[in-house]
Amino acid sequence: MLQIQNIRDNKEQILLALNKRNKDFFSTIEQLLEIDAQRRKIQQEMEGYLAQGNALAKQIGDLFKSGNKAEADVLKEQTATIKQNSKQLEEKLAVLEAEQQQLLYLLPNTPHESVVFGKGPEENVTVKEVGIIPTLPENKKAHWDLADQYGLIDFETGVKITGAGFPIYRGKGAILQRALINFFLDEARKAGYEEVIPPHVVNEASGYGTGQLPDKEGQMYHIGVDDLYLIPTAEVPLTNIYRDVILKESELPVRITGYTPCFRREAGSYGKDVRGLNRLHQFDKVEIVQIAHPNDSYTILEEMVKHVESLLQKLELPYRILRLCGGDMGFTSALTYDFEVFSAAQERWLEVSSTSNFETFQANRLKCRIKGQDGKTILAHTLNGSALALPRIVASLLENHQTADGIRIPAALVPYTGFEWIK
Repeated sequence: MLQIQNIRDNKEQILLALNKRNKDFFSTIEQLLEIDAQRRKIQQEMEGYLAQGNALAKQIGDLFKSGNKAEADVLKEQTATIKQNSKQLEEKLAVLEAEQQQLLYLLPNTPHESVVFGKGPEENVTVKEVGIIPTLPENKKAHWDLADQYGLIDFETGVKITGAGFPIYRGKGAILQRALINFFLDEARKAGYEEVIPPHVVNEASGYGTGQLPDKEGQMYHIGVDDLYLIPTAEVPLTNIYRDVILKESELPVRITGYTPCFRREAGSYGKDVRGLNRLHQFDKVEIVQIAHPNDSYTILEEMVKHVESLLQKLELPYRILRLCGGDMGFTSALTYDFEVFSAAQERWLEVSSTSNFETFQANRLKCRIKGQDGKTILAHTLNGSALALPRIVASLLENHQTADGIRIPAALVPYTGFEWIK
C-alpha cells in the first residue's frame, strides 16, 4: 500500500510512475488527497478542542481549590460542549479514514525506474535466453499425451472427483512431484533459507497484508462459514509471519522458504494454452521469501533471480528471463522478473516463476518495520519468488526430455526420484 504522506508530497512523480501501468489513476489520487485534506482539517480541530479541554480542566481545578464553585460549574458546561463536539468530529474522522483506506487499497505499487511502459506481455524486456531448444522427433507428444501413455497423471478422474484443474498424480508421476518439491526445498536450504510449513488457509487480514485482497478476491477460494481463504501462494502465510513485527537490523535479511499446495480460481476456458498442466486450480509450489533493508533489497532481488536460474540449469531446461513492463506487472510489485521455459512439444514458452521486489508496499500494509541502531523505525522491503511452481516444470520436463526409449530424468533429480527413466 502506498503511503499517504508520500502521495501528498510527491503527487506528480507517483502519477508518472503509475502511468507505466497503462492505467489512469489521476481521479483516484485526487479523491484520495481531497479526503486526506478533510481528515487533516478535522484532526487539527480535534487537537484544538483537546487543548481547550486541557486548559479548562486546569482552570476548573484552580477554581475549585480557591472555592469559586459557581465559576467552575460554568466552565464545566463548556467542557461538556467541547466533549460533544469532539465526539462528532471523531465519528466524521472514522468515516474519512475508512474511505481513505479503501482508496489506498485500490492503488497498485509504483513501478521501479527500470520498468518500461507497456500494455501487455508482448512489451516485456528479454534479459537473457539460455539453453538449447531440443529437436524432438516428428511424432513428439505433448505432456498430456505422455502422462497418459506412461500412467503419470489422471486428468479425467480428477474431474470426476472435484472438477477441471484438479489432476491426480500416480506412480512415477507422483514420485516426480515429490522429488521436485524435495529438490527445490533442499536447494533453498543450501542457499540459506529457513524451511517453514505454514497454514494452507489464511484470514482476511493476511490477504490484505500481502495485497491479494481486495485486488484478487475473485481468484481466491473463500470458505464462507469461517471467513477464511485457501492460499493462492505460500507468499501469503510466509510473509504474514512478519505482520506487526519490528525487526532489528541485525536480524536482516530474513530468508524463509516453504512448500504448499496453491489454490486459484483462474483456470480459463479451453484450448492448448490451458490444457493439461498449463493452468490448474490446484498445484504445488516452493516459494522463497525475504524481508530486507531498503538499502539491500535490489541486490537481494538479483541473488534470488540467480537462485531460480540455477534450478532451471540443473533441470537442463532451456529458459529465458523477462523483466516485466508496467502493463504486465502484478498489482503489488515494484519490479518483477519472470522465468519461462520452452516447451519443445507445444513449441511455446511457459511461465514457471515470478521473482519480485515489493519495496515497502506490502510492509506498509503489514506494519513490518525495522528498528535501527539509532532507535528509529522504517518500513522493511519484502521480496518473493517461485522456486519453483511445479505444473509447467513437469510439463516441460516430460516434453523436452522425451526420447524413443522413454523420458529421461535430469541427473540432479535422480537421487530424489530413484530412477533415471520413465518407461
